[in-house]
Amino acid sequence: MDRIDCKSLTSEELRTELVKLDVPAFRAAQIRTWLDRGVTNFDEMSNLPLSLREQLKKKFWIPDVIIEKKLVSARDHTVKYLYTLFDRENVESVLMQYHHGWSQCLSTQVGCKMGCSFCATGMGGIVRNLLASEMMAQIETAQADHHVRVSSIVLMGMGEPLDNFDNVIRFLQMLGEPGGVQIGMRHVSLSTCGLVDKIYKLMEYKLQLTLSVSLHAPNDEIRSRMMPVNKKWPVDTLLMACRDYARHTGRRISFEYAMVSGVNDTEACAKELVHKLKGILCHVNLIPLNSVPEKNQYRSSQETIHKFKAVMEKSGVNVTVRRTLGADINASCGQLRRQNQIS
Repeated sequence: MDRIDCKSLTSEELRTELVKLDVPAFRAAQIRTWLDRGVTNFDEMSNLPLSLREQLKKKFWIPDVIIEKKLVSARDHTVKYLYTLFDRENVESVLMQYHHGWSQCLSTQVGCKMGCSFCATGMGGIVRNLLASEMMAQIETAQADHHVRVSSIVLMGMGEPLDNFDNVIRFLQMLGEPGGVQIGMRHVSLSTCGLVDKIYKLMEYKLQLTLSVSLHAPNDEIRSRMMPVNKKWPVDTLLMACRDYARHTGRRISFEYAMVSGVNDTEACAKELVHKLKGILCHVNLIPLNSVPEKNQYRSSQETIHKFKAVMEKSGVNVTVRRTLGADINASCGQLRRQNQIS
């Protein structure tokens, strides 16, 4: 597509592009205001001259995000959205209510190529990366639909964020733009399955976000079965990158650990994990697995999870069991899109 996605431009970049068209720079603020309101049609920008609107249509375009399906949990008010994008592809996003406000889990890709054994998202492979504007539109669309303000975000929906590095960085830079959603970096969590080269690349930006690493196993034998990425970036290599990241940024790493019955939930696994994490500024999130029917893997029992947690706590590791939200609406990402494709 030759036209420029103007919603993915910063205000300064938009001003620069308008100047190239001999359009007064002050028009950038007017256009940005419309974009921040979720407008996707230049014809709706009523304070712009008609001639300028026609000019903008030739130079720019605005990606659209439409709600295809919406599920609301009767248990905890979690909201799951299936969005349709400009090319008719679908992504999912989950809106969650906590005591501190509303948090939203965002997708960064249509599908995923990482192929983790317990995840629904990667079952259809990767389709494409999301644009920065499409990540932003997930927030704006949910806020307008549910009449809430999103105060924190988690890049842990469909896709591997660091596999879409440039668009994700652009999105993060846009979060603090005046007039936009204005979410600070300390309210952002970015999840990765462990792309070590991109962790080092992210480290250089020194962003004050939380890096969440999907570890899910204490050793290569188990992790390689669960996560093909481990064959390229083994556990020890990944953990060295995490140590370096924490030292360089001063930010604590959050390790995600999905508890899968009979796979990674033994006392021996807990003890090995404690040993592996020694010396890393970190927190461990134990996650009761959201089972995917086709995967034939199931969550560990509550008793097993709490025994695992007790082993780690006894060794001084900061560990919590993640609260399960939206269980009655299959709130883990990938399942709703897959159902929509099949139906």
